[in-house]
Amino acid sequence: MDYQTICAFLYREARYLDDRQWDKWLTCYAKEAEYWMPCWDDNDQLTEDPQSQVSLIYYPNRNGLEDRVFRIETERSSASTPEPRTNHMLSNIEVLETRENEVDVCYNFHTLSYRYRTTDHYFGTIYVTLGQDGSDLKIKKKKVVLKNDYIRQVIDIYHI
Repeated sequence: MDYQTICAFLYREARYLDDRQWDKWLTCYAKEAEYWMPCWDDNDQLTEDPQSQVSLIYYPNRNGLEDRVFRIETERSSASTPEPRTNHMLSNIEVLETRENEVDVCYNFHTLSYRYRTTDHYFGTIYVTLGQDGSDLKIKKKKVVLKNDYIRQVIDIYHI
């Protein structure tokens, strides 16, 4: 897994969200992929355990993401109707650790979201573990640290 391949994969995942290509976006995730966005607690510290503490989003595997996409696609999500237009920007992509078939990566994101004639900003840092699945990369673990967590609407997968 070279740096250029990692960057191309992360950019592609973000583009799938912006283009609302939900099925292609899901293929970026391994079946066992954990997807977690912890909360900031009253002491301005991130929660550390999604099993016992509050999280903004937590799915222990890809099934949760698949259910979320199903709700968006079938208009069973009032938070996503109408769907916002988004634009994801990634920066400071850094490889933290490399193992035989996995790599830990950290990067910053800034997402613009337009809905009801209002533009909202979401920004933070994402930590992912990418695994090699044949010739493809898959996200095995994703932790999203949303830095502007005081928001006026429901946060969803396409905001980050």
